[in-house]
Amino acid sequence: MNLPNSITLSRIFSIPLLMWILSSSYFPSTHGQKELVASALFIAASITDGIDGYLARKRGQITTMGILLDPLADKLLISAAFVTLVQLNPSLVPAWVAVVIIGREFLVSGLRSIAASEGFTIEASNLGKFKMVVQIVSVVAVILDHRWKEWPVGPYIFPIHWIAVASIWFMVFLSLYSAGDYFVAFWSKIERRVVKRRRRAFVLSRRGKTDVPVT
Repeated sequence: MNLPNSITLSRIFSIPLLMWILSSSYFPSTHGQKELVASALFIAASITDGIDGYLARKRGQITTMGILLDPLADKLLISAAFVTLVQLNPSLVPAWVAVVIIGREFLVSGLRSIAASEGFTIEASNLGKFKMVVQIVSVVAVILDHRWKEWPVGPYIFPIHWIAVASIWFMVFLSLYSAGDYFVAFWSKIERRVVKRRRRAFVLSRRGKTDVPVT
């Protein structure tokens, strides 16, 4: 077990802990301990998504196990977070929002699997890193909103509630847009391969006809 894979596994193991902290009544929330610890844990788990990939490339430790576990860990983390938020703060994250965001994750995974079976890949969208940042902001803001609607920072007021509302709606839009972007990329490559197959079949059929001796 190399270091990048160990970091990926730590992200997977943090998921049940995150869900327990947010949903359990045994974890104290008198002064917002539950929300602060859950936010810190989610941020740390999200950051490992970039660390494990960077280390794997730098150390030359890209393995089949890592290729399998890394996207799986990402999907499980975001799915678990939004499923738990539906229970924790349903006014901000109704069930349909979680379905849209989680559905996008599995749609992209499905398209990539089909593409791989057809012998080509769908490059990661440029929105990938930006989407990750929006995910972190939206999840953390919704968690903190469960305890604080506003957060005073010196002479200023940090509007946690409105940041949570804006980031969740932006996350929904970004999920739908990026899903469409991936689908268009997938469809264009599939269409090109179909055209190439038809041309090849046509050429082979023409060659077959010319090879038949005339009597």
